[in-house]
Amino acid sequence: MLYAIIAEDREDSLEQRLKIRPDHVQRLQQLQNEGRLVLAGPHPSVDAEDPGPAGFTGSLIVAEFDSLESAKSWADEDPYIKSGVYARVTVKPFKKVLPN
Repeated sequence: MLYAIIAEDREDSLEQRLKIRPDHVQRLQQLQNEGRLVLAGPHPSVDAEDPGPAGFTGSLIVAEFDSLESAKSWADEDPYIKSGVYARVTVKPFKKVLPN
């Protein structure tokens, strides 16, 4: 089943986010290599592709996991959580309707 991992950054976390990004992306790449990643990306703080120093407000990941518990466990091990970039993370089931 698919699960949405919705994360909110803590204030002033851009420097830490940029520092930890390679480790975060490596875990996402592993999901992609396994064919389980639907989409992943950050939420810019401003209406721009590259928000510059405004940074990001959080991230969204949609991926396939065996259960809600396994999705939560995976999310708990994210480098952004462990390093304090994320202030809050919500994991919930997701039903993809479109595109087919």
